[in-house]
Parts: sequence; structure tokens; C-alpha cells
Amino acid sequence: MKTYSEAGVDIDRGDRFVQFIKSIRSPAVDPGIGGFSAALPIETLGFRSPVLLTTTDGAGTKLLVARKLGKYDTIGIDLVAMSVNDLIVCGARPVIFLDYIACGRIDETRMQDIMRGIVRGCELAGCSLGGGETAEMPDLYGVDDFDLAGFAVGLAEKDAVLPRKSEIRTGDLILGLPSSGIHSNGLSLARKLIPETDAEAWEEMLIPTRIYAAELRTLTESGRVLAAAHITGGGLFGNLQRVIPEALRPRFTFDWPVPPIFPRIQSAGGISDEEMRAVFNLGIGIAMIAHPADRASLRGLAAANGFELLDIGVLA
Repeated sequence: MKTYSEAGVDIDRGDRFVQFIKSIRSPAVDPGIGGFSAALPIETLGFRSPVLLTTTDGAGTKLLVARKLGKYDTIGIDLVAMSVNDLIVCGARPVIFLDYIACGRIDETRMQDIMRGIVRGCELAGCSLGGGETAEMPDLYGVDDFDLAGFAVGLAEKDAVLPRKSEIRTGDLILGLPSSGIHSNGLSLARKLIPETDAEAWEEMLIPTRIYAAELRTLTESGRVLAAAHITGGGLFGNLQRVIPEALRPRFTFDWPVPPIFPRIQSAGGISDEEMRAVFNLGIGIAMIAHPADRASLRGLAAANGFELLDIGVLA
């Protein structure tokens, strides 16, 4: 064994993948991609007193759903969503996204589909794909194995960072933005319960995580949103509790429309309501806190911009 290629790492294949990324015609692809880092001229973004925020996440075992179905063109959207949704609930505008792809072998067709999804996710988030890393590691991963990680950078005005816990009080409303389905959490449980033969349910599990950048920006710029939470692992209770005062507790109505994947999971596993609520988003992707007096204004903003804002509970 005298070459890197004979050891299982194909540099030429990796270089072709970089050239493919650079060839994608999208405003979300940084023209400097392929260098050693990404640069951002902050002064051009119009911030008065900018605060830098960063996040990182992955798409979890949803990758195994994609592999089972042989469909890889949406999993990149999930990857972007999981990081940028964490930024926007803090009042930040996503500006740069980076990806890390680890695999046993670079399958160019699969990787190109994944990258198309990542670029689409960046377009939806309004940020730039600044770069990334593709690591071919045959001694660590099987030939068909791969994993994804994402990293996002955002900016916010210092006085607009959320949550504003000191302003939150008993009786404040909990408002929600609907999810597109299971998103990218709870798949380790769901995959074990949904029968292999239920093709419709598996397709539904692959529906990409909704990216809420435009909706959250519309609402938070009004100054009426006091806190927001991205509903991921831990469900509504666990995630909203992170952004409200410790003395308060959310009281949810649980009377909103629930995507059909959740009853199918619950029925297949005989899962209790308590467990479902602790694991899954149950149809709410983002939960927000606002004063009751601001309800009509926020719902009017949502309606004027073509999206739905649900009343889902109160703080007690």
C-alpha cells in the first residue's frame, strides 16, 4: 500500500465534490468557498450594536430514514434548520452556515444531493454557506455510513437578544408556529415503532424540518415577543422552560392540529401522552411568549405575512 487512495481516501473525488459545491448557482453559496475560512463584512449588515451568536447541531438518526428511503435531497435542509432555528429564537439573524460531512467513502451522487439540501436550507434561512469539511475516513465509518454536523453564526442587536425574562409574568400567552411534522428529534424512538412496511409513515418522517427565519424575524422585530423556544428533544415543556423565569410554568392547551405521524407513533408503541409530550414537538416547531395585550397585533402580523400563529397556552 503506497498511496492515500489505496488506503481508502480518494483526494480527487473530494476535490470534485468541492468543485460541485462551487458550481451551484445560488446566492446562498459564498463565492469564496473552498478557502480556509469564511469572511463576513459586518458593517454592511446595518447593525448598530451587534452581538455574535453561534450554534451547532446535527440531523440525528433522521439520516437513517434518508438511507432507508434512498432519498438524500432534503436531509441537508434539516441540518441547516436545527442550527438556524436555535439562533432565531435568540433574536438573531443567521448569516453564515458551515457543514461537516463524515463518511466511509465519498458517494458523489449522494453527497451532491445532501449538498443541494444544505444550500436550499441556507436559502430558506437567508444565510450564506461559508464553507465546510468533507472527511473521508474508511477506518472509522463503513462504506455506506455517513454523518452530518452543522454550525451557524448569527448577529443580533444587543438590545434585541431574547429572552427578556425580566418582562415575563404570570398570565402571559404562549403562541406557537406549527411544525412540518416530526422534524429531527425523536427518530430513535419513532424508527423502532413504525413498521418497515408502512412506506407512507416513513416518507412522512423524512419531511424536512421547517425553517422559521422569515416568520420569527417578522414577529421579533415588532418588539412584542418576550421569549421564543425551538421545540426539539425535550418537547414543549422542556424547551420552553429554558427561556422563562424558573418560578413560572407553561400550561398548554394541546388542542391544536397534530400531524398524523404522531398518532401513528403513539398507537404503534402504546406510548403515554406524558412520554409523547416529553419527546416530540407534537405539531409546534416554535413556542413564543407575549403579553396578552400584544396577541392581536402579533396575530395580525402573522396573517399579513401569510403564516399561522396559534394560541397554545399560558404561563402560570
